[in-house]
Formats: sequence, C-alpha cells, structure tokens
Amino acid sequence: MDNTFDIKYLNYLETIITENRSEKFLKVLSQRTRHFTVAVEDIFQLHNASAVMRSCEVFGVQELNVVEEKYGKTIDKEIAMGAQKWVDVERFNSVTSCIDTLKAKGYRIIATSPHEDSCFMDDFDITQPAALFFGTERLGLSEEVLSRADGFLKIPMCGFTESLNISSSAAIILQNLTSRLRKSDVKWQLSEDEIIEKRIDWARKSIKDIDYITQRYMEKAGEV
Repeated sequence: MDNTFDIKYLNYLETIITENRSEKFLKVLSQRTRHFTVAVEDIFQLHNASAVMRSCEVFGVQELNVVEEKYGKTIDKEIAMGAQKWVDVERFNSVTSCIDTLKAKGYRIIATSPHEDSCFMDDFDITQPAALFFGTERLGLSEEVLSRADGFLKIPMCGFTESLNISSSAAIILQNLTSRLRKSDVKWQLSEDEIIEKRIDWARKSIKDIDYITQRYMEKAGEV
C-alpha cells in the first residue's frame, strides 16, 4: 500500500470502529514517542516483562525490545492488561543483535545500573534518542550490555536496599524521563506516517474478521 491507499484504507476502517475510539487513538498517539525505547534482557520472571510493557504503554513509549537468549517466554497478557495490543514488541535471540539494531537506528545504549559512572535521572540528557536497558532479576545486565553501553543511569536511593524490582525501576525511570521530555523543546512525537501506521494497526486490532474485511475492501478498490 502506498501512503494514499493507506489513508483511504484507514478512512474505511474508521467507518467500522466508533468515533470515540478513533478520537481516543488520536489522543493517545499524540503522546506516543520513539525518542526513547526500552530493552529487557532475559527476564526470568514472566510477570516482570509484562509489567515493563505495561509501563511503556502507560508512559507513552511505543516500542519494547525483548531479548530472549536464555528464556523463551511469551508476554503474560493478564499482567500486561492489554498493553500488548498498543506497544510494538521487537524480539531478539541475542543481546548482540538487539544492541546492533538499536545502534543502527541511532539510539544511545543506556544501561540502567548502579554503575560507578551512572548519572541520576534528573541529570540524564534527554535530548538524544536512548535505548534504556533493564537486566535480569538474578544477575542484572550482561557484561556485553555494560561494555557496549554509551552511558549509565540509576535511581537515587536513600535506604538500606540497593536495588528495586525491574518493573518498579522501569516505571520510575520512564515516568521521570518522559515527563521531562514532554516539557522540553525536543521533537519527540511520532511522525505523521508513523501515526497513520499505528492508527491502521490499532483499528485492525479492534475489528473482528479483519482479514475478510480487508480482502473485501481491496477487491472493491481494485487491488486484488
């Protein structure tokens, strides 16, 4: 489909879903960003990966990258509470391929870790696109992520406990960084083409028998 056909297809789909739903899509997408993306590395406890996805959705981060080098898991739909429909999940079978892909997209690799060179959230440079890496509950981030990281980020703590659960850490960091981002002059929003793409994607996910409906539409449009 070219862009003209995309828009015509979108207009057709939006005659099937409710006007309120279409307006909700537009409102949510106006707050979505790919300026930051999140990567989780071999999360052993499934509900934690699902909870991170939910945090991405809540705070407007459109993409979650999941490395499944050791633990091949599926997202826990109950914990994600529908977030898997609205967040794009990119899966990788190795840390190397995940880092290489994100670097090629222009992201700085940021390891969330109490590393000696870590900066606190409020001091983190939000102007540059960043991929925020979160590690396993048992071992933290792998040596490869730590060695290839462009920077380190940590949450300020003042108690005896030295770390937080990954799902809690992700929620705190994403709330802080996305809030600062939206108050900045950085162009963090999705592009017009990205918004159209997601409107189509979300509309399709909202319609039963979408493959049949699409086939009928394309037949009428002379595409088949």
